[in-house]
Amino acid sequence: MRNNIIAVLASVLLLSAGWLRFSGLTLVVALVPLLIISNRYGPSKRDWWKMAGWTLLTFTLWYTATSWWIWNSTAPGAVVAIIVSALLFTAAFMLYHYVSKRAPKALAYCILVSVWIAAEYWYLSGEVSFPWLILGNGFANDTWAVQWYEWTGVFGGSLWVLVCNILFFETWLRFSRRRMALSLTLLLLPPAVSLVMFATYREPEPKVGITVVQPNFSCFPIEEKFTVSEEQQLQIFHDLIAQAPEWSRFAILPETAVGTQRIIWENDWNASSVAAMYRMQRELMPSGQIITGANTARYYPDPALASTTARRDNGNCYDVYNTALAFDSTGMSGVRHKIKLVVGAEKVPYPKLMEALSFLIVELGGTSGQLGVDRHPVNFQLDSIRIGAAICYESVYGDFFADFVRRGANVMSVITNDGWWGDTPGHRQHFSYSRLRAIETRRSIARSANTGISGFINGRGDVISTLGWDRRGTLSEQIALNDRITFYTRYGDYIARIACYVLLLSVLYYVAYRVRKRNHLVD
Repeated sequence: MRNNIIAVLASVLLLSAGWLRFSGLTLVVALVPLLIISNRYGPSKRDWWKMAGWTLLTFTLWYTATSWWIWNSTAPGAVVAIIVSALLFTAAFMLYHYVSKRAPKALAYCILVSVWIAAEYWYLSGEVSFPWLILGNGFANDTWAVQWYEWTGVFGGSLWVLVCNILFFETWLRFSRRRMALSLTLLLLPPAVSLVMFATYREPEPKVGITVVQPNFSCFPIEEKFTVSEEQQLQIFHDLIAQAPEWSRFAILPETAVGTQRIIWENDWNASSVAAMYRMQRELMPSGQIITGANTARYYPDPALASTTARRDNGNCYDVYNTALAFDSTGMSGVRHKIKLVVGAEKVPYPKLMEALSFLIVELGGTSGQLGVDRHPVNFQLDSIRIGAAICYESVYGDFFADFVRRGANVMSVITNDGWWGDTPGHRQHFSYSRLRAIETRRSIARSANTGISGFINGRGDVISTLGWDRRGTLSEQIALNDRITFYTRYGDYIARIACYVLLLSVLYYVAYRVRKRNHLVD
């Protein structure tokens, strides 16, 4: 019991370090203590349930230590997120534990790697999505060590972590120089390759001037989202954009910057905030472009033409969107709607089931309930410059983020509102994920956050400059344009998709193995 408790705590600390502003390199041995506990138990049902308890405790503490900040915006949502996440990865690990007691070790390890990555992929692409703690995300503060993400994405990091843990566990079981050498080689080779890539990386020469705006409107607690009037908000934006230098071609405003108090109807675009943005662009950036987040809605005169996400109120049908708008000399030059929605805040998964759980839905970003979505990302364009605008949560999804680049973006922006979580690790973690997106796509990123952290990140994942938490102001930088398509950008989360097939084949092999053994066809 005592040894198991120590092992659980060790695993939790090693798993959590990368999300608590320490190095994520501890992940390469983070599962070894849990594997040691698994090794102590036999194949009986009683032992299986004991191991399940230790595993669930480990992952619950891990998610709690790294994701507790969700509580600041929604206590029930935090509890559900932690419990669902812990149960998912407990189920994945326990499949390995079950097979390891009844089949060859190689098959069990193959299942451990494939089922874990498959679980991460499901959490990334499923109806209920919270891919915050994908193992590969743990290196967001160690970008010098994962420059090879331009080939693999974060699932390459997860694969590396899992294989390292298996090798170090095997070395612990039966120490030999050969096993230790193999373990150290796998541990050191990827960072060594990364260091070479890091040292030799050169930013492309073409650059563009961008200004990010951080208005620092209060948005926490939820009941006090905005403490100034719409007119005051627009004046603050005007004063901040006016600080942009002459060489700045873009001004990036945060998520839901306009239309929060009076929603903008897309049917006529006559909202005062839209007109104000027109004026600001013509006055302050006549040859540039203003990109801003907005709350918009679309009315359907004919309910038969309404989308599946449309709301119905007293016979009226309309969609509500979390939107990015672009303004240039031609007027409103671009509109895109957020696609990757926050479960419980912007999206209701399994709607019929969730009707009974409506108390979990929290208002974030100015609207609540199911939002409308676009079918695919849309880039904004100014002359030959194509800029993608990922909205908040979308920056967590590597393959989705890369789709902006596949569609021609040569520079990226992220507009977000992270103030719901207060001054907690949440907004820092969210910022750090953009560093991984920069490496995967080799695109510079301009990030505008309502209350922070706003800043600039280059294609190597380096933070160029930041405007910290709870500050009002602007930042301006000349950042690189890049047209090169990385291997990861081209093929996306191919490692995760392969893992799903490997898992299926491994499970089928296990079933065949057990049938053959039951019939005494194998030893």
